[in-house]
Amino acid sequence: MNKKQLLQAKATKLDAMKAIQTAASANGRRPLTDEERTTFQALRVEVEQLNQDIANSEFLEEQERKAPAASTASADLPEAGKKPWASLGEQLTAVAAHYRTQGRMTDPRLLAALGANESVPAEGGFLVAPEFSADIIQRTYDVGALASRCYQQPMTSNRLLMNAVDEDSRADGQRWGGIQAYWEAEAQNYVGTKPKFRNMEIIAHKLIGMCYATEEQLEDGPALEAYIQKAFPDEFSFKVDDAILNGSGAGMPLGILNSGAVLSIAKDNNQAAKTVSTTNILNMYSRMFARSRATAAWFINQDVEPQLYPLALQNPSGAILYTGPLYVPPGTRGNEYGLLMNKPVIPIEQCATLGTQGDIVLADCAQYILGKKGGLRADSSIHVAFLTGEMAFRFMLRTDGQPMWKKPLTPKNGANTLSPFIVLDARG
Repeated sequence: MNKKQLLQAKATKLDAMKAIQTAASANGRRPLTDEERTTFQALRVEVEQLNQDIANSEFLEEQERKAPAASTASADLPEAGKKPWASLGEQLTAVAAHYRTQGRMTDPRLLAALGANESVPAEGGFLVAPEFSADIIQRTYDVGALASRCYQQPMTSNRLLMNAVDEDSRADGQRWGGIQAYWEAEAQNYVGTKPKFRNMEIIAHKLIGMCYATEEQLEDGPALEAYIQKAFPDEFSFKVDDAILNGSGAGMPLGILNSGAVLSIAKDNNQAAKTVSTTNILNMYSRMFARSRATAAWFINQDVEPQLYPLALQNPSGAILYTGPLYVPPGTRGNEYGLLMNKPVIPIEQCATLGTQGDIVLADCAQYILGKKGGLRADSSIHVAFLTGEMAFRFMLRTDGQPMWKKPLTPKNGANTLSPFIVLDARG
């Protein structure tokens, strides 16, 4: 497991330990039972081992940062375990030299990075070295306001099939897709139940980016590297986030707004166009699935922001119930984002403009699965823009995603359905 997975595993173990302590405290602060004590101790041992694994991972990261860059003076192939390139810019410059001289000046390190069926320029190209591709991939998913909050699923093939619990209702006999438990005195004859599952299919769709580099840029590897490392993570991040929210599901991820899981909240009676009211916010929050509230966040178009400052809780007579505002602006409590119902409010370009459905979204992105296959592939060609003396570079990322929910959930008790994905109806 990588460091992020180790940290997630540790958090899960700690939550389980807290749950045991909470259960004991909820019953008059009783002592732990023998079974609880054994489970707690086992979890503690696992957490201590994870701490060691995390420390080892951090040690290796620190050593890699301190390691000197690989020398590029020699044309020999790199030894096993050594990085073949000192930088991404150095590698891209070597790619350009290969095509410009029609293969007469081919760095042997490029040949070491060739993939299957990619030795013919018309059928492929050179792969970005894994250490550089991983850096771009990581930045792409980390920069994204939505993608960084999703459940990320690595893929080893182009198509991933998963079984998901088919749960649309929390009524007895339907929880967890059909699991039911009985109290001993409830019935003489118990009815057996069978859990239901549904198939989820994740297909690695291609996200492709193109850029051109002039001969002058190619002569300066560091400048080209700085451009690539800034531009492509930002562009790929934008497109992935846009697909998570608005994707059609055809050749791209299925977006939250186009899925059956989204729950749209009606506007107020006689609500003015292009407004957001306190009632809108309270109604949206009340329909957020309770277990998702801990990891939920508001995503808004910046056009919505001025509508949030005046919001306040009121009773039917119009008197303010408390002196503080409903919306807390960024920086008020040292927080990076504004807070609404104590949840972060994150402005993103992918949300629709004010008054349109999708201008304000309350979402628990942990309930969205984002599949990603392999690293970032890079192809290059000198022929695309030969007359202008430019080299064309093409980058490709393979990813897919969809909500884990197929539709809103009917609670055991309550008049309204619930969902981890809430939007507000249009107020145009």
